[in-house]
Amino acid sequence: MALWDRFKESASTMQMQLVAKKNDLKSGAFRDASMAMCALVAAADGSVDPSERQRVAQLIATNEVLQNFDAMDLQRRFDDNINKLTTDFAFGKVSVLQEIGKAKKKPAEARAVVQIGIVIGGADGDFDKSEQAVVREACFALDLPPHEFDL
Repeated sequence: MALWDRFKESASTMQMQLVAKKNDLKSGAFRDASMAMCALVAAADGSVDPSERQRVAQLIATNEVLQNFDAMDLQRRFDDNINKLTTDFAFGKVSVLQEIGKAKKKPAEARAVVQIGIVIGGADGDFDKSEQAVVREACFALDLPPHEFDL
């Protein structure tokens, strides 16, 4: 099986796992970490073009697991994180990774945040090296081994 086919299958499996845990993923820490992860993946290459920002915002709005939260609130949190990353990527990344790290107290939520990053990263059909690298960094912020997610 080609690497991309394995990845698509893995992303699909992760989305199903997230939906199965939907009722357990309602905390503020999960919400905030998820939006930070989405922004980090969107800005993984150091910039975010408007079409990419719009695509990720659309994915957030339609993700079944994130429907536990108010869509406008999610959009605001995503935008705040994107603004941090586009103003000064290196400094913004530190702040965003700290936000992601808040979910590490609950391992199920921490894993779900990583899974959301992988689902968002692969949504355009290409989970590229820069996206994989920032999700790997998020794993470290969450005290999770990246190899658990094939990173």
